[in-house]
Amino acid sequence: MKKIGYKLLVGIALVGTITSCNSSSDRADAYGNFEAKEVIISAEAMGKVLSFTLEEGEKLAKGNMVGLIDTIDLHLNKQQLLANKSGITAKSANVLSQITVLRTQLKTAQSEQDRVSNMFKNEAATQRQLDEVNGKVDVLKAQIKSVETQNAPIISELAVIDAQLNRLDEQLSKSIITNPIDGTVLVKYTEEQEVVSFGKPLYKIANLDELELKVYISETQLAEVKIGQTVRVSIDGKEGLTAYDGTISWISAEAEFTPKIIQTKEERVNLVYAMKIIVKNDGALKIGMPAEVSFQTIN
Repeated sequence: MKKIGYKLLVGIALVGTITSCNSSSDRADAYGNFEAKEVIISAEAMGKVLSFTLEEGEKLAKGNMVGLIDTIDLHLNKQQLLANKSGITAKSANVLSQITVLRTQLKTAQSEQDRVSNMFKNEAATQRQLDEVNGKVDVLKAQIKSVETQNAPIISELAVIDAQLNRLDEQLSKSIITNPIDGTVLVKYTEEQEVVSFGKPLYKIANLDELELKVYISETQLAEVKIGQTVRVSIDGKEGLTAYDGTISWISAEAEFTPKIIQTKEERVNLVYAMKIIVKNDGALKIGMPAEVSFQTIN
C-alpha cells in the first residue's frame, strides 16, 4: 500500500508539473529575442589614429568627437595647392590689369571716334582721319579679346585647384571621427596608434533606450494583432516574470518557414510571420535576451 501510494503521489506531481508548464505556455502568444539597431562606424580616412577616447559600455551623444586620424599629409597637400593657387591668381591678376588698361584706352578711342565721326558729317574731318580712329578702336577690341582668351585657361586652372581644395577639406573633416547617433558603445575595434584604412570598422554603437523584440506568429494569430497595438512583454525575473508594455511597430507581409530557434504558440505550423515590438528599456533589457509576448490589452 505504501508503494502504491508513493507512485500515486509521483504521478499526481508529474501531472501537476505538466499542467503548470502548459499553463505557462498558454500565457504567451509568441516568443523571441531582443534586438537593437546596431551601427558599425568605419573610418572615412586613411592614416594613424592619433586619438580614440571611447570605451565599451560608454554612452555617447550624437555629434561627439571621439577620435582623430593623422592629417599631416592632407595638410601639406593643402598648403601646396594654396601656394599654386596664389601663383596662378597673381598671373590672372596681371592679365586682368592688362584688360583694364586696354578697356580704358578703348573708351578714350571711342570718344575720339564719336568726335571725328561728327566732324566728318560736318565736313570738318577727312575720310582718312575717320578711318584711322575706326581702325584704332577695332585694334583695341581685338587686343581685349585676345587677352581675355589668354585668361580663360587661367580661370579654368583656378577652378581645378578650388575643386581639389574642396576635396581636401572634405577629407580633413572626415579625419575627425564624429559619433553619428545617440547610443551606447557595444564593441571597440580599434586602439590609438593603429593605422587604419578607409572603411575599417572603428566601433559598434546602438541606442539601448528602446529595444526591438522580434517574434514569429502563425497565420491564425494575424487577426489578433495590428501595427501600433500595445501588448504585454515579459522576461524572467528573480521573483517570476517581469512585464513591460510594448508597441507593435512592424508585421511582415510575407510568410516564411519557422526558424528552428523560435517557438510559437502553435509549434507545428510550417509558415510564420515575423513581427517587431518596441519596448522602452529601463536598463534591465539586454540584446539577445529572450522574452514572451501576450496580445492581451494593456490597461
